[in-house]
Amino acid sequence: MPEKEKIREMFDSIAEDYDAFNHLTSLGIDKIWRRKALRHIEGPQVLDIACGTGDFAITIAERRHCGVVGVDISEGMLAQMRKKVEAAHLDKRVTCELGDCAALRFKDSTFDNVTVAFGVRNFEDRKACLKEILRVLRPGGKFVMLELGVPRWSLVNKLYRWYFTKLMPIIGGLLSGNHAAYRYLPASVIAFPAPKEWTAFLQACGFTDVKHRSLSLGICRLYTAVKP
Repeated sequence: MPEKEKIREMFDSIAEDYDAFNHLTSLGIDKIWRRKALRHIEGPQVLDIACGTGDFAITIAERRHCGVVGVDISEGMLAQMRKKVEAAHLDKRVTCELGDCAALRFKDSTFDNVTVAFGVRNFEDRKACLKEILRVLRPGGKFVMLELGVPRWSLVNKLYRWYFTKLMPIIGGLLSGNHAAYRYLPASVIAFPAPKEWTAFLQACGFTDVKHRSLSLGICRLYTAVKP
C-alpha cells in the first residue's frame, strides 16, 4: 500500500479521539502555538492544508474574520471538522474538502495565506506539496507553518523524548485502540529535518524571506515564508 494511503487510513482510524489526545498530551499549549502563528496571517482568503479536525481553520476564521478553505486527505478528520464548524456557526466562512496537497485543485495565485499546522511531516512528497503551496499563493502571500520539534537542551531533550516516545503512545493507544498510530506520530517528529535544513529546503523550493522561531523550548517550531 502506498505511504499516502497508510497515512490516510491511520488518521481516519484515530479521528474521533484526536482532539482529546492533542489537548491532553500538550496540556493545551497547542492553542497558544496557533495563536502565535495567527499573528502572521493577513488577507481575506486562507487555505489551511492538512486541516485535520479544523482547530486552526476555525481559529483563523474567528480571529481574522476571513474565509478559510480546509483541505485534508482524511475523510474521518474532515467529518469531525464539519461538526466543529457547525457548532461554531462558521459555515459561511469555513469550508473543508478532501484533497491532496501535491495536486491542489485551485487556480494559481488564489490565496493570501496558506497554512499548515502539524501536518508537513506527514507529506509523502514534500517538494511537490511545497511547489503547489507556492503556486496557489498570490505574489507576496505568506506560507505559515507550525510543526512539532525536539528541544535542543540536553536535559529537556531527554525528558521530552521519554515522554514523547514512551508515555504518549500509551495514552494515545488507550484513547483510540490504535497503538501503531501513536508510535508513528512521535517517530515522524523526531525524523523531521532540523530548522536550518528545513529553512534551506523552503528556499530551494522557491520561497523567500524564510524565517524560523522556536516555541516552548523547541517543542514547536513556527516557520514563515513568502512567495516572491
